[in-house]
Amino acid sequence: MRKIYIFDTTLRDGEQSPGVNLNTQEKVEIALQLEKLGVDRIEAGFPAASPGDLAAVNAVARAVKRATIIGLSRSREQDIDAVREALQGAEDPCIHLFLATSPIHRKHKLRMEKEQVLETAEKAIRYAKRYFDKIEFSPEDAGRTEIDFLCEVTAMAIRAGATVVNIPDTVGYLTPVEFGGIFKTLKSEVPGIEKIQLSAHCHDDLGMATANALAAVLNGADQIEGTINGIGERAGNTSLEEVVMALETRAEYFGAKTSLKLTEIAKTSRLVSKLTGMVVPGNKAIVGANAFAHESGIHQDGMLKEKTTYEIISPETIGLRESKLVLGKHSGRHAFREKLIDLGYELDEESVNAAFAKFKDLADKKKNVSDEDIRAMLEEKLVDTPEVFSLETIHVVYGNRSVPSATVTIRTPDGGSKEQSAEGNGSVDAIYNAIDMATGETVELEDYSIKSVSQGKDALGEVHVVLKQNDVSAQGRGLSTDILEASARAYTDALNRLIEKRKSPGRRDKLSLI
Repeated sequence: MRKIYIFDTTLRDGEQSPGVNLNTQEKVEIALQLEKLGVDRIEAGFPAASPGDLAAVNAVARAVKRATIIGLSRSREQDIDAVREALQGAEDPCIHLFLATSPIHRKHKLRMEKEQVLETAEKAIRYAKRYFDKIEFSPEDAGRTEIDFLCEVTAMAIRAGATVVNIPDTVGYLTPVEFGGIFKTLKSEVPGIEKIQLSAHCHDDLGMATANALAAVLNGADQIEGTINGIGERAGNTSLEEVVMALETRAEYFGAKTSLKLTEIAKTSRLVSKLTGMVVPGNKAIVGANAFAHESGIHQDGMLKEKTTYEIISPETIGLRESKLVLGKHSGRHAFREKLIDLGYELDEESVNAAFAKFKDLADKKKNVSDEDIRAMLEEKLVDTPEVFSLETIHVVYGNRSVPSATVTIRTPDGGSKEQSAEGNGSVDAIYNAIDMATGETVELEDYSIKSVSQGKDALGEVHVVLKQNDVSAQGRGLSTDILEASARAYTDALNRLIEKRKSPGRRDKLSLI
């Protein structure tokens, strides 16, 4: 199985996304996660761009030990010197030189003839060779460069000392057949091509970056360049996670694989999204929130019988826990019944039918039906839970320059009252800490949500919480025009439900929906 090297440019090309500006600490954090992912080569930045970028590349170079660290450079000596300085301390440094070669770039940007382009690039490669064992050269806008001239440039780069020649589809212009054809031609026409690695760098302007990268693999590319989540200038770069999982899932077709640790993919995606502020679309392949979510009743039924009916990749492969059966208006009875069991409800067939009808009514009104919605819908019909503890008073002190504190008075089972004060990270946290101390209960807050029941400034706020104690969980609800009071009432309600469940170990909530 042929190995495909992965060149990650999230920290360089990815950071060029509008609105993204990573500081040194964030770059190092992402680089260390890329190292855990098993990326072979990390392009850390463009040192000549600014002193800050140079310092950040140097910090990454010193932090990462198991991947090649790369600095980008124009074909000019001062840029090369900046990369030399930035990569001091790197275990395995590499310089990435580039110079545009397409007719449109030669005429309008460089104002150079072909001979000048060749001379400038060769001079830069030979200068870099004095200081670097590993040199990657990119003929910028190779996708729109005449194929005979591209062969000439590639041959020159090999003679001058490049170890990798990268073929960028800089503006995402080519189709997979065209892009793959370039690699096929270079492989057959360029003398000494076997001495170097060929790399593919694609952009997604026409939505073909992943397809183009895979076409390059089929035609002899040794390395794929891209970013996590496909971020980058304009429409972005090749999504590395898409290429990696395509090679993994269709290994028999491509005959090539990477050496990435696949279970780190989801974690890496979340980190990059968090630090760049670029939200991953829900329908994004591999790492989108809906990539392993199923709402259609037919799909859910198939998934419950055999996951491979509608999933070609296991979510566990990329580090997720499990697939999600999203309940909505398209969901079927089978998935709904499984959800009830998952939530801890045991119903007879008649009650399931009645609950399913209520669920369908709710699903017509709401786009997504959450676990909390289902709990609230069902527990409307439950026998009232005995009130073990009840909230009598609440007092909260908050200031943006002081630690929030709360004092609560709780009526106890013996008929007395207990007052307790506590501090917290916020007002709600302080309230919940005070309730815990007053009741003597130790619980875990699994979920907390707020929604408005009506409209206007005086609207009722409804707070839902889910508490867990050992393997028992319970949902509570609180209503008030004051969200802090509603939060306290919801927490107390959930505590009472937990205590009731704890008294009957094996008990599951029974419903009567007649």
